[in-house]
Amino acid sequence: MFDFLRKQFVDVIEWLEKPGELAWRVPFEDREIQNGAQLTVREGQRAVFVNEGCVADIFEAGLHTLDTANLPLLTSLMNWDKGFRSPFKSDVVFLSGKEQTGLKWGTAQPVTVRDAEFGALRLRAFGSYSFRVADAETFVERVVGTLEGVTVPALEPQLRAAIQTAIATALGGGGIAFLDLAANQSALSERIKHEVDTAFAQWGLECLSFYVESVSLPEAVQAHLDKGSSMRVLGDLAQYTRFQTAEAIEQAAGQDTGLAGLGAGVAAASALGGAMSGAGAGMGVGAGSFSARAEPVEDPIATIEKLHKLVTLGALSQEEFDAKKAELLARIR
Repeated sequence: MFDFLRKQFVDVIEWLEKPGELAWRVPFEDREIQNGAQLTVREGQRAVFVNEGCVADIFEAGLHTLDTANLPLLTSLMNWDKGFRSPFKSDVVFLSGKEQTGLKWGTAQPVTVRDAEFGALRLRAFGSYSFRVADAETFVERVVGTLEGVTVPALEPQLRAAIQTAIATALGGGGIAFLDLAANQSALSERIKHEVDTAFAQWGLECLSFYVESVSLPEAVQAHLDKGSSMRVLGDLAQYTRFQTAEAIEQAAGQDTGLAGLGAGVAAASALGGAMSGAGAGMGVGAGSFSARAEPVEDPIATIEKLHKLVTLGALSQEEFDAKKAELLARIR
């Protein structure tokens, strides 16, 4: 009795899809569909009739009555008379045409590209994308086949592999240096999207959006890049040392307004000034022993700058500064 009921002709065909579903084959008993049955295709869906492995008819959103008037291709294939009343057999596959959003992509392995400034680089990239089924016939033939259904998670590994290939093509032929990628991230996303869309088209899919969220170097290379950036920020080492000297004098003098503050300021100036002048003096190495370090030579001009700073802070009078300045200038004449 139950077998008989299960084999009753189908007269209502519809699909209530769930998130992540792309295709669903209607499980007909013996694939028998009643002539005059009602087919409900909801917005964002398509129903594909497959006859002996070939796509026969495609129905867009709407309510359809299945008869010879609405099944011209299938009727022609089966050589039915226009007035047929008997049930017919056909596979019906529902497809979701909705945009599948919130999908993530990333390079499982670094992609080696030739950079305009650094030469060969291994880059990693991450981002997001979305797609939808665009060509129903191609998707059924290339992806669905005889499967009962297709979901996004089942298709994602294949899509990510195509994305990684597209990234290598876009980055390798883009001609944009790594340091300029951040400023050209929108253009880079569009370039990769074009490559991805071309790859997706072979499965009847369309890439609707593609975003590059980050492009990074291996940690070791990034560490060297950071070190080089730090050296460029410091700039001239002598100027940097003088700046540090002035800061130290100001901090030391500000802690105590008496002689102790003055002594601390002078000591800080002498110590840092000596470090600056000593930085240019090398340490000789003899055969099996170290040579004595040369005494640092005081730079009169640098000393005058330090003393002038003390005058500005009020730790030295103008008369004392003028006398010391004349003495130092006499040394270099």
